Amino acid sequence: MSEMTRRGAVLGALALAGLGACASQPRAADPAGFDPSRFSPWTHEAPPYRVYPGDTLAVTVHTAQELSGDYEIGPDGRANLPLAGAVMLAGKTAPEAARAIAERYARTLRDPIVEARASGFGSQRILVGGEVSSPGLYDLPHHRIAVMEALMLAGGPSIRARRSQIAVLRRDEAGGLMMRTVDITRAERGGPADNVPLSRFDIVFAPRRGIAEVNDFIELYVRNILPIDSAFAFALANAAFSD
Repeated sequence: MSEMTRRGAVLGALALAGLGACASQPRAADPAGFDPSRFSPWTHEAPPYRVYPGDTLAVTVHTAQELSGDYEIGPDGRANLPLAGAVMLAGKTAPEAARAIAERYARTLRDPIVEARASGFGSQRILVGGEVSSPGLYDLPHHRIAVMEALMLAGGPSIRARRSQIAVLRRDEAGGLMMRTVDITRAERGGPADNVPLSRFDIVFAPRRGIAEVNDFIELYVRNILPIDSAFAFALANAAFSD
């Protein structure tokens, strides 16, 4: 095992240990500590797909076809393109990536015309944390799952979980952080589920006392998981985590 791999494994283990601490040693809930103004209004509309580390981008340079090809986005968020070098593309939609590439090629080409589309997909994960048996990152199945299934992936909510206020966190189109709560008590009794289909990089958090713990979870634990998955790091960066 290389030193870099060993270091990544250690960071991952420490991060998961910190995440698990959220379940075993939560900070005291402070209803006044929850600040809804830091979250964007929830919308069910799917935002445009953004590429992240591990994704592959099919780039077509119409004015210089020899530069066209499929390019993978590296862990640092950049793709290495011929003549252009390393171009930061993580977090961009396909049209935004095309513009960034065209701007770089404009240094050496006259009026470059560039198209881009996602042709391969890397990490398709969600984070499940809080009062669950095994908090951590989980790969999304090929079929869509919702909050109840996500909790089951993590071993299910503990007896201490506030089942009426399961929080779902998701980035919006502008890069901010949306949050809504889901009540799973009816589904557990066999009734209709108040459920939310999950998407890549969603966070499902089962609090002990209520949503007042969400801010603490973001500040103390979400940041700790960033070394585990570089795609998650880019997806969460600048997503309304700062004061």
